[in-house]
Amino acid sequence: MSVDTVSLTGWGRTSPTTAVRFRPRDHEEAAAVVRGRGPRGVMARGLGRSPGDAAQNAGGSVLDLSGLARIGGVDAAAGVVRCDAGVSLERLLRVLLPLGWLPPVLPGTGRVTVGGAIASDLPGLDHRRAGSFARHVSALELLTADGEVRTVLPGTALFDATAGGLGLTGVILGATLRLRRVTTGLMSVSTERAGDLDDLLARFTAGGDRLPYASAWIDLMARGRATGRGILTRGEHATPGMRPAHAGRIRLAKRSGGAPGRSLLPGLPPLPGGLLGPAAAAAALCNEVRYRGSPRARTGEPRPVPAFFHASDALPDVRPLYGRGGLVRYRFTVGYGQEETLHRVVRRIAARRIPAVRAVLQRFGAAAPGPLSFAAPGWSLELDLPAALPDLARFLDGIDEEVAAAGGRVCLAEDSRMRPETAAAMYPRLAEFRELRARLDPAGAFRSDLSRRLGL
Repeated sequence: MSVDTVSLTGWGRTSPTTAVRFRPRDHEEAAAVVRGRGPRGVMARGLGRSPGDAAQNAGGSVLDLSGLARIGGVDAAAGVVRCDAGVSLERLLRVLLPLGWLPPVLPGTGRVTVGGAIASDLPGLDHRRAGSFARHVSALELLTADGEVRTVLPGTALFDATAGGLGLTGVILGATLRLRRVTTGLMSVSTERAGDLDDLLARFTAGGDRLPYASAWIDLMARGRATGRGILTRGEHATPGMRPAHAGRIRLAKRSGGAPGRSLLPGLPPLPGGLLGPAAAAAALCNEVRYRGSPRARTGEPRPVPAFFHASDALPDVRPLYGRGGLVRYRFTVGYGQEETLHRVVRRIAARRIPAVRAVLQRFGAAAPGPLSFAAPGWSLELDLPAALPDLARFLDGIDEEVAAAGGRVCLAEDSRMRPETAAAMYPRLAEFRELRARLDPAGAFRSDLSRRLGL
């Protein structure tokens, strides 16, 4: 097992802190770290894709599980696979798709581990049908505070608290996942433009869930009659009968990198000098180019599965766009019937001329049983903002108040700046989660910068 002292941040590159990092080669080495932890505790970490500070532990230990990445055989009769927590969804997809299977839920990036997907209870593009990631876990192996490895099953309080529990109930070492059967490696994709937010919401709901996968990009820099305009993308798995004649020549998206000078975001030219100051005008222009360059309506476009779910993974790193201060990812959800709150938030962002190039709208279905799971029935908006924007913290505090007043919540797994009293207001079962943690881990073995900041 390798050990070093490192400065760590989330993917947003804000608030670095220093910890001792352990890289175990097996479960016993991981258990030894938990048993020998210091007074600042230990926190598991995967590929570092959490935008905030959920996988940092200032002055303590961090257990890097990226080396525990074995994939067991697929049980075709049961439609399940057992894998280590350090396996990335990108790799799992690459292994399973040629066998006619998919991971149960695919978020917008494949560069997240199975353990991270469970600890965050990640939603995918078809949440209204499939729910969040942990719904499809039939068992998980959890390293608890006493250094023992337990098999934890759905329907138990420990499972529910671990799903979305941000690594605070123990270290997820492995899981058994129920898979989704597919007959081709293609998606049939439909794209349409919406002129404003009302139009976009109406297009989302039209046709129900006939096409199960859906998300929209919103132009948060558009104002006036165009406020909230966007591009809605929906898809379904192509069947052999839907396969176009040229499907065999469709290339899969590149896994990483890109040609020099290639756009950092789909359909956008590179932006000069980050997104602050005069470059905000360039961001608005890029949004205009993206919106006008998209088809008014297109149906049945064949697209490889990886290119549909993980298009951004094939592009260069977007973080330099946001300047040296890094980026703040802000994701919230409000319930159906609270669309006016969504309208107010979008209008506030547009009026401030905040340079939001990435903004994704989704619809969610039924909530998961976990007390800290994020997704709940309603609308979810996720956006990235330059951390160096003046008065950003105060501005987002105001948005928090709007969301909380509407009964909504901010995503803890992506948070880097929320106040503890706000988190408690948005997650009414937080006291239940704290009580379970106190019983399982009275000495506070599992801690993170996020858990200290929010009092989790």
